[in-house]
Amino acid sequence: MPELPDLTLYLDALQSRIVGRRLECVRVASPSLLRTADPALMDAHRKIVRELHRIGKQIVVALEDDFFLVVHLMIAGRFQWRTAGIKIPGKIGLAAFDFAHGTLLLTEAGTKKRAALHVVRGEAELRRFDAGGIDPLTTNLASFQSALTREHHTLKRALTDPRLFSGI
Repeated sequence: MPELPDLTLYLDALQSRIVGRRLECVRVASPSLLRTADPALMDAHRKIVRELHRIGKQIVVALEDDFFLVVHLMIAGRFQWRTAGIKIPGKIGLAAFDFAHGTLLLTEAGTKKRAALHVVRGEAELRRFDAGGIDPLTTNLASFQSALTREHHTLKRALTDPRLFSGI
């Protein structure tokens, strides 16, 4: 499963490739990927990417006009940067995010196809993806210790509880 370091690397790699660029369209090959119907995915087409960030283990692509694409890679999901307009691979391809200068492929090698794409409009809708855990990369020692001991859990259970820690 892509973990916090993997997600951070994806964000860093995608920052220079897509922020400030127009998302021409999103081609979805697997109907199980798209988890929302309103707003429609087509409403996000032709919008400029304003920023990228992470909520827990989800990558958020913030678009103009207060649109957000929330991608959860789950266990076997991966992003791959390819030449513009490339065909989505048959067996593992889930979606293609097309830009004028390249295509971001979303693939999933697992058989269960658990990756998810949500299209949301507005900060209020985006907040529902945040379980409330603290960010282990930006918190101080006292806050980390407080979150770790807040519940009576084993170490592993506490660290993987998204209400306590974001992205672990």
